[in-house]
Amino acid sequence: MKKKILLIDDDPGVREMLGRVLESEHYEVALAGSGREAVAKFTVNPPDLVLLDLNMPDLDGWETIDRITRARPFTSVIVITARPRQYEQAVEMAVDALMEKPLDLPVLLEAIASLTAETETERVSRLSDASYKTRYLKAAADIGAGGAK
Repeated sequence: MKKKILLIDDDPGVREMLGRVLESEHYEVALAGSGREAVAKFTVNPPDLVLLDLNMPDLDGWETIDRITRARPFTSVIVITARPRQYEQAVEMAVDALMEKPLDLPVLLEAIASLTAETETERVSRLSDASYKTRYLKAAADIGAGGAK
């Protein structure tokens, strides 16, 4: 059975490109262009993973995450953003990972594959671990220059 991803980004070009990439990796993809649309789609058909941008009309990404995780607390979430210095907020919101744009697709796809392969029991155990910390996904070229958090 295909894993479902809800891709939320206000940029139609990003949604289209990233949606095609995810479908080519055999994911079922639902698209949303705003926080309100995302929350509505999430409520009707909860995905296995949410991939979202922070800069959106109506509800921003953080408010969207808050509403989604209140409805289903153990939903996997990866934030993709052009906003710098959002890692501490990502940690506070307990998202699984954060990647700054421009995206490194192989690194992002590896994180998505890892999170969607987790069972609910494994996810709850990971999130309950006191040493759990949001992953900061860096482009492969950046890892040699400064390492990943």
